[in-house]
Amino acid sequence: QVHVVESGGGLVQAGGSLRLSCAASGNIFSINVMSWSRQAPGKQRLLVASITNRGRTDYADSVKGRFTISRDNAKNTVYLEMNNLKPEDTAVYYCKIITGPYNIWGQGTQVTVSS
Repeated sequence: QVHVVESGGGLVQAGGSLRLSCAASGNIFSINVMSWSRQAPGKQRLLVASITNRGRTDYADSVKGRFTISRDNAKNTVYLEMNNLKPEDTAVYYCKIITGPYNIWGQGTQVTVSS
């Protein structure tokens, strides 16, 4: 069984920064892609950033230049550095890992950006 746990969310003023972490544990052979998505109230969950096991990254247009995704393969951990946060970044942020044929989501962490 594999567990995915996010941490690092919170309340921050516009223009501020936060760093999210997501650690996977359990019976993991290898993790192909790790990603962050977010879901604002009443809206669909949208992909924010992803990173492959070779380090290739991809970002949603809305966060390019402000967010940075990285991973530590030895720790099965992925990070999301968020800078210059805006009120529209307010959402629950979810981590997902793809390991073999499985897509495993975390429980989410709330990020609230005040204006």
